Amino acid sequence: MTQKERFKPVRTLGALAAAGLFFAAAPAMAQGPNCTREDLEGIVNAYVAAQTAGEPLKLPLADWTQYSEQMEVGTLFGGIISKPQKIDFHRSVLDVPSCSTFTEVVVANPEHPYVIGVRLQFSGRNNPIAPSRVNDLETIVTDKDDWLFNARKTLAYSKAENWGTIPEADRDSRETLTKAATAYLDSFNDKTVVVPWGTPCARLEGGLYSAKGAPGVVSADDTCNVGVPSGVKLTDRRFIIDETIGAVSVLLLFGTNQLPDVHTFRIEKGKIRYVHTMTVCKSENCGLQLPDEVKQRLKD
Repeated sequence: MTQKERFKPVRTLGALAAAGLFFAAAPAMAQGPNCTREDLEGIVNAYVAAQTAGEPLKLPLADWTQYSEQMEVGTLFGGIISKPQKIDFHRSVLDVPSCSTFTEVVVANPEHPYVIGVRLQFSGRNNPIAPSRVNDLETIVTDKDDWLFNARKTLAYSKAENWGTIPEADRDSRETLTKAATAYLDSFNDKTVVVPWGTPCARLEGGLYSAKGAPGVVSADDTCNVGVPSGVKLTDRRFIIDETIGAVSVLLLFGTNQLPDVHTFRIEKGKIRYVHTMTVCKSENCGLQLPDEVKQRLKD
């Protein structure tokens, strides 16, 4: 059994039914502006504790919680969250109006490294059915066969970047953040789209970094405008938006093969400054042959 098969979502609920707990597909409840940034920070901390221990029940779960992995329905006790992981770094996008979060998680364990994307939907403290609970948990799990994967390099580059709090007077609106991220994603299928590139800008695609310097060193001439595929549709987009740090995470399906994918952006004054991507492949590096120069840069 391969590692990916080991973490393939379990489609039955028998084990959970035996435990008297049911976690199945259900539409997320409508959310209102009834949670705080502190609430969402607490939920992320609970997730980190749960993933570290491999114990899903460390999360405050609703009576009916939807779990998915690789954008397929699964069960909490059949997914990676039930496998203990030492988390070396994590960064979160906190969307207060929608009571949702996205967390980039890096596990650099040489025995089996991962980069994981986690979306949590929080019911909100005023929800009459399931107050202060997680009612939707979604994971995107990338490992050695996935696009440009190298967890050690992801750790070094991501950790060194500045995604700190933006002064309130300088923050972009949700609309501005959404438009910037949408323009970037639309450009994969429409080359006439004008993308608001920032300067400098660095793109972390899997473990490959577009900036030429050492981790944390982005030169004035570094750019994210280094080319994207043509004629590729990025569909089924779901946005998590955090004005406080100027961040947008977008979960989507990539291309004709509908590969699970996450793009996360840092946007300052309407301009894109950082882009992170993780893409789950159906074959090594999505069946593409990498240039020797790229292979060299991905080596540990």
